[in-house]
Amino acid sequence: MRKNYTISGPDTEAAVDSLIDEVSLLPGTQGVEVDVAAGVMAVTGENVSDVQVLDAAEAAGFTLGGDLAL
Repeated sequence: MRKNYTISGPDTEAAVDSLIDEVSLLPGTQGVEVDVAAGVMAVTGENVSDVQVLDAAEAAGFTLGGDLAL
């Protein structure tokens, strides 16, 4: 399954690497692609919850847009 998220946060390479690392550590995650310029992150995997992705993104200094940010 592939889910797309709207993201906002720092645009440094180190920050993006941290985001990818944090989300990649989630059980079931098979891939993470981030396009900071477009403000989009795609997560591929099985049984990865939106809450887990939100928590991982926040740990890396990012926020998710839309309803997930509530």
